[in-house]
Formats: sequence, structure tokens, C-alpha cells
Amino acid sequence: MDDRGRRAPEPPEWALPGWDSMPDDPHAAPRPARPNTPAPGTVGIRILGVSEVTRAVRGAIRDDPTLLDLWVEGEIGRVTISTAGHAYFALKDARNQLQCVWFKDDRLRSVFEAQGGLRVVAHGRIDLYEPSGALQLYVDAIQPSGQGDLAIRLEALKARLAAEGLFALARKRPLPPRPRTIAVVTSPSGAVWRDICHVLARRWPLARVVLVAARVQGEDAPASLVKALHAIERWIETCATQERPDEAPEVTIVARGGGSLEDLWAFNDERVVRAVIAHGVPVVSGVGHEVDVTLTDLAADVRAPTPSAAAELVVPDRLELAADLRTLRRRLDGAIARHVTSAARGLAAERRALERLHPAAQLAVAFERTGLLVERATRSMHDRLATEERSLVRAAQRLEPILPARLARDRGRLGRAEGLDQVVIARLARARAGLESASAALVVLGPQATLDRGYAIVRRVADDSIVREPAEAPPGTALRLRVGGGELPATAGDR
Repeated sequence: MDDRGRRAPEPPEWALPGWDSMPDDPHAAPRPARPNTPAPGTVGIRILGVSEVTRAVRGAIRDDPTLLDLWVEGEIGRVTISTAGHAYFALKDARNQLQCVWFKDDRLRSVFEAQGGLRVVAHGRIDLYEPSGALQLYVDAIQPSGQGDLAIRLEALKARLAAEGLFALARKRPLPPRPRTIAVVTSPSGAVWRDICHVLARRWPLARVVLVAARVQGEDAPASLVKALHAIERWIETCATQERPDEAPEVTIVARGGGSLEDLWAFNDERVVRAVIAHGVPVVSGVGHEVDVTLTDLAADVRAPTPSAAAELVVPDRLELAADLRTLRRRLDGAIARHVTSAARGLAAERRALERLHPAAQLAVAFERTGLLVERATRSMHDRLATEERSLVRAAQRLEPILPARLARDRGRLGRAEGLDQVVIARLARARAGLESASAALVVLGPQATLDRGYAIVRRVADDSIVREPAEAPPGTALRLRVGGGELPATAGDR
């Protein structure tokens, strides 16, 4: 019945029954009674957010110690490498798959690279990536399936040597650009030695190649490899003692063809790794194929994917070097041509400057300059005279109408002035007589006349002042007496 009291329609025949309408399995364990949960929309229900649910799931996963350290076996699906260097792939079996994340640092430390289709055993921890709600295996090591013990030993040795810093990039040495002598540690009977000789002869036939035979597989291979590396070092010391530096190897190639992990195990031996690290010259490792990574590869100064690639790395390509030399020659020829052209232009400029500074050239320039100046002066004088002449003509033209009248007027004035001579002479005589009378009176009344009559003027020598009272000249005062005929010195006496 529905909420209106009507009977609900019957479901169609193809519809499945509800999960709560299925009869209980008589063989199954009894189902625990469900708590009385309030219906949706009633008071008391707790609704969780997505973040709360993911945190609860993550907490449950992290509380399970089994999921924090486990090994998972499966087949690798498609592998994706991010720009940051992290690897993302899925481990799958016949029914399920598990998403995996392999961070860059752990991936680079591994000797095994994840490849799609391989069956492997991965070690790591299970955790929940909350932003996407994805359950993932965070991988820290991978080994091929079926080689567990050997791979575990390899990972343990690799971790121990890495902790000592033996694989650090800081200790890697650069290779010599053009080595004169190259030492090769490999088996003399394999194809690796012939491939290396062929590559070296093709790329750089000037190099001298020294083969140091060693076993590259088997139980006694590690000792043989170490012995070969030590023999190279002794030969280097012998060449230095005998002053034969050209015969001393400048780089060493350790090479072997591809094979299984067991076949390449000699190059994972700790003795070989330490001998490579302690070697006196840079070491290039060319062991196996590109997918094969041994501890010797990690310890060497340079790792090559194949033995032939190792030979290519240690020497330059003569064809490329010849092309570089041709390019450098063209550049040098161009630079020389440009330099010669520039020097020729400079020389021509200096020659022109010297020609300008030659006395004959300077005299010619001075003569030409003098002629120009004379010409300019002559032209200027002609222009000036012409200007003055035009000015005089204009003045004469202005004076011509008024000049006769002006001359007549001036002649009349001169005629009238001739009668004034006698008047001027009479006035001058009268003025001269008055002047003589005044001079005579002035002589009589002047101080010189008084002095001539016997009087004197007394002055103090100290300040040249006139003494008018006796008190102004105490006894002993130096005096100067002026009389009519000159001056006399005197001293005031006691009164």
C-alpha cells in the first residue's frame, strides 16, 4: 500500500527481488540483528562528509600493521613516468588490480626497472590517497618474480653500499677527451672484445687498446675481475716509473654481454664494486644490455647500456672531429679575412692621415686657405667701399638743396663777429687790471708777508699742531719754528 492507501503495482517478471527480500542462506552464519536506525529525515542520524569517510578509511588502513610492510606479487600493467620522475603502474592478477606509485628516489636506487607485462614482487605499504580516494601501494623496491632470494641479497648489498656513499654522483670522474691508451677488462673469447675493438678502430684508430683478460661468469669471476683491475693499476705505476706515459691507460672499460641475473652476478659482487671505485683511472661499465643494471654500473664513473656503447663513450668520433676541425678552419679563415680587411682599412686610413700631414699637403692647404681669405677680404673691401660710396652719394643728394643757404647764413654770422674783437680786447684789459690789484692785496694780507715781517709759526713735532698757548708746549717738547726764510728746530725750556 502507498501513502494514499492504494495498492502498489506488482513489479515486472524480469525485475530482481530486493536484497532484503532474499531468504537467508540456511548454511550461512546467523546475521546479527541490525540496530534500530532512524529513518531518513528523522532526528538523531549522523551524516558523514567525504573527507571524514576517507580519513576514517585511511586511519583503519594505517592501524593495520599487515598493510604497512608487505610484498605483493603480480603482473605490471602500463607504466607511466611523470615529469618529476615518479612511476605509476598497476599490479594485477586474473581478477583484480592494485594501483602502485614508485617515487623517483626509490626507483633510481633500484637495479630493476618496472616494465609492462613483467611479473614481479613489489615491496611497500598500502595507503589511501585522500584527494582522489584511491587505494594505492607505495612501492620502495621491486624484484622479478621467482628470483626473490637473489634479488633481496642484491637490494640489501645495494642499500648498504649506497649508505656508504659509494654510488654518489659527487665522486664520479670525467672521462679524458682523447685517451691515448685504453684498458679493456673482459673475456678474450667472447664477441664483446671484438665489438669493442671494431668500434674503437672505426671511431678513433689513434688509441692504443690493451686487453686485460678476466673471467666474467662463474664463482671465480669476481676474483678474476679484481685481479685484472689491480694489474692495470700496477701497469700504470710501471709506466710512470719508466717515464712511458703514452703506454699508461687513461680509462678502463669493464664489459660483458647480456644474460640473466645469475649470469651477471659477478658484477654485483662487493669486491668488484670496491675495486671499481678504488681504480686509479675513470671506469666505464658496459655490462649486459640496457635493461641490465648491476652494482658495477652504479659504482663506475660512467655507465653504458652495452659494451659497444662503452667503446663509443670513451673516444671521440674521428669523422665528427674532422667535421669540427673543418668548421673551425672555416671560422678561422673568416676571422683572419675579417682581421686582414680591418687592418687594411686601418692602414689606408693611416696612409691618408699621413698624406694630410705631409708638409707639401699642408702648404697646399695653407695656400688655398690664404687665397680664399684674400678673395674674401677683397670682396669685403669692395662691398664696403661700394656701401660708403652709396652713403656719400645719398648724403650729397640730401645736402645739395640746403648747402647754399646754409653757407650764406654762416658768412653773415662771421661778418657780424668781426666787430666784436675790440670789445673783447677792452674787457680783457679791465679784467687783467682787476686781477693784478686783487693779487697785490692778497700778498699783503697773506701769512708769508706776516712771516717776512719777523713773525713765526710754532708747531709741535709730535702731532704737527700749531701751538697757541704756552701750556700746549710743556718743557722738553720738540718744536718746529717756521719763519719767513724756512723752518728751525727748537725745544721748549723751563718757564
